Amino acid sequence: MKTHHIIIWNSILIFVILNSCVNQKKLTYLQFSAKLENSIIPIHANKITVTPPTYKLMSQDILYIRVITPDPKWSEIFNVAATGQSALTEESAALSGYVIDDNGCIELPFAGKLEVAGKTLSEVKVKLDSTFINYVNDASIMVRMVNNYVSIIGEVKMPGRYPMTKDRLNIFEALSMASDMSEYGKRQKVQLIRPTPYGPVVKEFTLSDRSILTSEYFYIMPNDIIYAQPLKAKSFQINSLTYSLILGSIATILSSVTTLFLLFGYNK
Repeated sequence: MKTHHIIIWNSILIFVILNSCVNQKKLTYLQFSAKLENSIIPIHANKITVTPPTYKLMSQDILYIRVITPDPKWSEIFNVAATGQSALTEESAALSGYVIDDNGCIELPFAGKLEVAGKTLSEVKVKLDSTFINYVNDASIMVRMVNNYVSIIGEVKMPGRYPMTKDRLNIFEALSMASDMSEYGKRQKVQLIRPTPYGPVVKEFTLSDRSILTSEYFYIMPNDIIYAQPLKAKSFQINSLTYSLILGSIATILSSVTTLFLLFGYNK
């Protein structure tokens, strides 16, 4: 009787442990997908060519504009907020930056308002060149986006907000900045929240097969949010220790009761 109960409760404990494990297939990226066979994106010598979208500025973006001229007087005029800064930091760039207003414009000293929303950084630089030539002929203009980050949350090893230091940052490079997804990250359903001029959009895709390589969301855009959802096994794993303790306690109690019962029956 005692041995029978022990076998039963040990079997239950083994079942709990096995169900808290994650299938290896759920952890594997870029498994073969037949979707690529019908893809309109050309595949040559096992290489897939994907053109990343170019980010277009929108309201509330912050631009850091630096004007360099041979005449320090003009440089000081156009870089008033940045004067005296020995090194460019995130805070100083934000303080000396130009916030795009709700009308899609920034306001420059002397030059007035300039509409920049809907344009790329390259297009803004061309527009600035044509604007500043009215004041100084040999100005060198640098344009950078201050709020250029990607946020990675959910089932990753190091969630956080990371600066984008390159233009062509893909989803796997972004996840590597967060030290990859945890073993309980749901690679089959990753969500991406992308800001647009009309409000944020949410897209869901899989990283488990190679179809992601042809997706418009393979490349990350400034201020994207990547959300790695947890597998059901995560909640099961969190509670498995509690379940094990409870089942272990029950098994111990039953074993003790069985022992007492056998002793009592034996003495009787």
